[in-house]
Amino acid sequence: MRAITFPWSFDARGGTHRSDLEPHVREMIEQLLFTDPGERVNRPDLGSGVRRLVFSPNSPEVASALQFVIQAGLERWLGDVLRVEALDVRTEDATLVIDLSYMVLASGESQTVRFERSSL
Repeated sequence: MRAITFPWSFDARGGTHRSDLEPHVREMIEQLLFTDPGERVNRPDLGSGVRRLVFSPNSPEVASALQFVIQAGLERWLGDVLRVEALDVRTEDATLVIDLSYMVLASGESQTVRFERSSL
C-alpha cells in the first residue's frame, strides 16, 4: 500500500510523492503529536499539544498527563491503523522524550519510534 507523504511534495516525475505504509504511519503519528488542538479547522480536537510544551516547565507530572493525552489520541485517531504496544513519556532534564512501540494493523509489523523535544 502506498500513501501520500507528509509534508506533501512532488516526486521526480512531477506527481504527488508517495511513501510505503510504515513510513506513512510514522508520519501520521508525528502529525498527531505535533499538531496543537484547535489548529486543524475541520478537526479542532485533533492533536496532543506537545509542541506547546517546548517552552513550558518540564516535570514528571506534565509527562504523565501528556502520556494520557497521547494514548487517547492514538486510540481515537489512529486506532484503525495501529495498535499501541507500549508508550513511555518522560522528562530528562530539559528534554521531553516520547518512546512509542506500535504494530501496524495492515501489515502486522511492529515499529518503535522516539521523539525528543528540548526546551533549550
